[in-house]
Amino acid sequence: MAVTMAVATIAATTACSPPEKDSGSSGSSAASATSVADLGGLDKLVAAARAEGRLNVIALPPNWANYGEIIKTFGDKYGITVNSAQPDGSSQDEINAAEQLKGQDKAPDVFDLGSSVAIANVARFAPYKVSTFADIPDNLKDPAGTWVNDYGGYMSIGYDSAKVPAPASLADLLKPEYKGKVALNGDPTQAGSAFGGVQLAALANGGTVENIAPGVEFFGKLKKAGNLLPVDPDSATIQSGQTPVVFDWDYLNASEATKLKTWKTFVPGGTVLGSYYVQAINKDAPHPAAARLWQEFLYSDEGQNLWLKGGARPVRAQAMEKAGTIDKTAFAALPKVEGTPVIPTEDQTAKAKEYLAANWAKAVG
Repeated sequence: MAVTMAVATIAATTACSPPEKDSGSSGSSAASATSVADLGGLDKLVAAARAEGRLNVIALPPNWANYGEIIKTFGDKYGITVNSAQPDGSSQDEINAAEQLKGQDKAPDVFDLGSSVAIANVARFAPYKVSTFADIPDNLKDPAGTWVNDYGGYMSIGYDSAKVPAPASLADLLKPEYKGKVALNGDPTQAGSAFGGVQLAALANGGTVENIAPGVEFFGKLKKAGNLLPVDPDSATIQSGQTPVVFDWDYLNASEATKLKTWKTFVPGGTVLGSYYVQAINKDAPHPAAARLWQEFLYSDEGQNLWLKGGARPVRAQAMEKAGTIDKTAFAALPKVEGTPVIPTEDQTAKAKEYLAANWAKAVG
């Protein structure tokens, strides 16, 4: 979900995988289905998805919220080949690919988007309510299922404790000790994680998630001080020491600690920014049945616990905790936060995005 471009394919199959077919094999019924009931139940959805034989996903790094295991598990479970394009692409890259590949068998079937990009592209989504739709809080889904939040976390600062002092606040990052060391995960006008970094900076500097002018100003100061790196961070840049300080979601920063023992995660107290990513089906999906089966899998207990295993907070966590189906060990291991989380609304995000589009390049360009 960073903005760097890298093309790769992850194919997950089983020995019983059926021959791959074109999207026409599923017929129009799957493309218009708004629930599994429309297709006659889960077994018939599985059969239709297997007949299609493949699923196209995009911008899902294997180490992002455990997507590598999620993709493999889905492919093995249903005997469907999962084609994973541009794993390091941004949310905007997903939309661009859908537009450029429309009508082709390689077009994305599903999206996993930052909220700002999702809000601007709702017309591209096909409404679908998964079987567990009632478990999802009302404020985290569209009533018709056109978009649904899937997993979330809190904006944080990851840092290599062997290379920089531990920051006690965002203001510390303006100090000389951080010169040429601070990276934002992507372009905030395109990537959800980077957008969250700007909103966090706004909260820490007297702004709000809607009024992000103080956040843009903060990154302008970082740039002027020579502290902001023009590098999109990833595991390689973190491991090499090229990006010793990174703004990113807590589950992504926490996952880096499994590879670099000196990597720490800091969630600023009192300015806790929470955010969920958005899951949606491409209304022009070349494999509409597989797209809907993917949604059913992601919102099942199994899929939700796989996200949780990756350090992300699944959207059905509350219902699963009540039902006793959540992975208690993984749930207890989530990074602790101090303060009441702020989760931006659609309107707040839209207004912030409008300001960002007009002012980001002027501040840090």
